[in-house]
Amino acid sequence: MEKANDLKAIYVIVNASFADDVVDMTRRAGASGATIINARGAGPVQQEIFGISIDAEKEMVLCIADGEVAERIIAAVKEKAGSNSPANGFCFIMPVERATSVSKPLPQARQGK
Repeated sequence: MEKANDLKAIYVIVNASFADDVVDMTRRAGASGATIINARGAGPVQQEIFGISIDAEKEMVLCIADGEVAERIIAAVKEKAGSNSPANGFCFIMPVERATSVSKPLPQARQGK
């Protein structure tokens, strides 16, 4: 394992079906990719249908990027997928102490653009 210089783990939690939009935001901000994880909310507000509790479906996007890219990602999420949007997004960043097999962003020509 190598020491991570300025790597950050960016976590974005959004309502179901908005994760692809968030991944697009991360790529436009300079990240090389992201991972989408299906999740469900377990907050104090649950919907009940015929006596069955229904938890809110969520998606979590995890992305590893350097500090400058992380700041651009969090700004984009706040603006386009924040709590005042249908995505109802929540984003936080944590430092990465060590990492291995972290890829570098591909040059524009190799990304198919």
